[in-house]
Amino acid sequence: MSGPDALDLPVATGEDLADALAERPTELVETVFRGHVWDVVRERVELPGGRAVTRDVQRHPGAVTVLALDDAERVVLVRQYRHPVRRELWELPAGLLDVAGEPPLAAAQRELAEEADLRADDWAVLVDWFNSPGGSSEGNRIYLARGLSAVPEAERHEREDEERDMVAVRVGLDEAVRAVLGGRLANPGTVIGVLALAAARSAGFSTLRPADTPWTPGLAGPDRS
Repeated sequence: MSGPDALDLPVATGEDLADALAERPTELVETVFRGHVWDVVRERVELPGGRAVTRDVQRHPGAVTVLALDDAERVVLVRQYRHPVRRELWELPAGLLDVAGEPPLAAAQRELAEEADLRADDWAVLVDWFNSPGGSSEGNRIYLARGLSAVPEAERHEREDEERDMVAVRVGLDEAVRAVLGGRLANPGTVIGVLALAAARSAGFSTLRPADTPWTPGLAGPDRS
């Protein structure tokens, strides 16, 4: 027998497809690592039925990513060296939510200006995702930014460290999709953002959410004040 009736699985509807907040009794056992941006903590969590397991968790403040799209449907990408993978990756402008009290949208606007020397008049939420939910609390929100303009030369951010030699380009959305599916682009924000934008475009951008849509980006990171 073939087809869906051959599978002993229930069929979910669109209304059922929503992640749910689920708090489990949790005890902090110890801080395994204290870093500049995030800590790694060891937690004991109680599962249903009274079972308890111990997990190491990267306590991360969250991050934002910006998919900047020009009037010709070209995506802005920046090339940045990422030491852990020993590669220069083509990425969307992005950054940590590591400025105390800064709203996610303001952080996204700041990152677009700092990394790509751009501003945008039109902002919307494209997609939200967890970077590595099996071991990290990091949430990431990708904004779609349109109505682009250049930051005046005198107001541009002076980039440092890995960002110092950052190169920015524009590439057509369809070409970016082919590069992702062909395995030539592997940064997770780029992969998710490009494919999400292609899906949003096919729906006439009706899936976009307001830029101020509430969002919980992650758990509090280290207090280094």
